[in-house]
Amino acid sequence: MKVLMFAGSLRENSLNKKLIRVAKKILEKSTDAEAILIDLQKYQLPVYDGDIEAKGIPEGVLKIAEAIKLVDAIIVSTPEYNGSISSPLKNTIDWVSRVKPMPLEKKQILLMGASPGGLGAVRGLLHSRAPFEKLENFVYPEFFGLARAHEAFDVEGNLKDETQYERAQKLISAFIVHGQKGL
Repeated sequence: MKVLMFAGSLRENSLNKKLIRVAKKILEKSTDAEAILIDLQKYQLPVYDGDIEAKGIPEGVLKIAEAIKLVDAIIVSTPEYNGSISSPLKNTIDWVSRVKPMPLEKKQILLMGASPGGLGAVRGLLHSRAPFEKLENFVYPEFFGLARAHEAFDVEGNLKDETQYERAQKLISAFIVHGQKGL
């Protein structure tokens, strides 16, 4: 099983980029799935605009779409923006949905999120389900929210709290088993 992983954040030192790197290590250590980690910042996606689309879908969008075509599942770690989906994640979904044939359907999706607040991006994760479900993906019913994430990582980027690590490990492993059944 191949799994594409990315953070729904562009910031270099994003808490969600830290969390998705932890998730990648867990996936590689705890499952037989192959992880492919990408950074949305490197694709330089413009804000979705039909006028831009009319001139041709940007190269960065096509590269992300190609990466999605090659995988069975996607794990996203995303912040919440004002209690909702992050704009980089929504923009990525909107652009990729314009590629024909549309690669973002029938994929297994696991949502994770990290936030310095007490809710761990949970409100944003709930909103992030909607576009994936609209595009006929299978969004795993459980998700992982990491509260007070600005205090959660050590200097090497590992989760300090063993309980949080074990919770993430259990969820990712269950997601992979579930996803393999769906193939």
